[in-house]
Amino acid sequence: MIPLKDRNIRKRFPFITIILIAVNILVFIYQLSLGEELEIFFIHFSVIPSHVYQALHSDVFKPMVFITLLTSQFLHGGWLHLGGNMLYLWVFGDNVEDKLGHIRFLVFYLLCGVTASILHIYIEPSSTIPTVGASGAISGVLGAYILMFPKSRVLTLIPIFIFIQIAELPAYVILGLWFVLQFINGMLSLGYTSVGMGGIAWWAHIGGFITGLILVMPFKKYK
Repeated sequence: MIPLKDRNIRKRFPFITIILIAVNILVFIYQLSLGEELEIFFIHFSVIPSHVYQALHSDVFKPMVFITLLTSQFLHGGWLHLGGNMLYLWVFGDNVEDKLGHIRFLVFYLLCGVTASILHIYIEPSSTIPTVGASGAISGVLGAYILMFPKSRVLTLIPIFIFIQIAELPAYVILGLWFVLQFINGMLSLGYTSVGMGGIAWWAHIGGFITGLILVMPFKKYK
């Protein structure tokens, strides 16, 4: 299922959501300009679980290793990776930003991304594969959305074999099924030595979503 648009009306213009989307796109365009140097760029700015794990157990403080918990959130592995993430951020991010406020939303978003990476590192501490993407942070946004707007109607594209159906479904159905899929794949990926099945960090998605559920109420701006 691919969400296209929700029916929620917001009060604030989603400055942070738009800025985050713009930064992700600009960074990806920069990635495309690197050519053969992209691999080195990923090594420096992506999360590599084994590097973080070793840094945690080292007597020498390596700040750049921990900074990758932030920088990796703005890197993507391809157009589909970027496009899928930005679509979900656009559809669900504006309403979460509206409820949290601009600055709170930015802090919330980044914290969800960091926590998502931490869970992935915990599950795959020996992995040497660079992990990139805004998926963990956006998963936190989805967790916040399902808690605050469970019955919100979302215009959704549903591919059924060669047919395409468009329907309005409640958010708890779309995001609930999304989380179940992440959890199933996360459980199936346990024991693999890669970033998970299909190169996807399923546990980062799970960690981000749960973090969003936990943090959204303390971060919510009451008026």
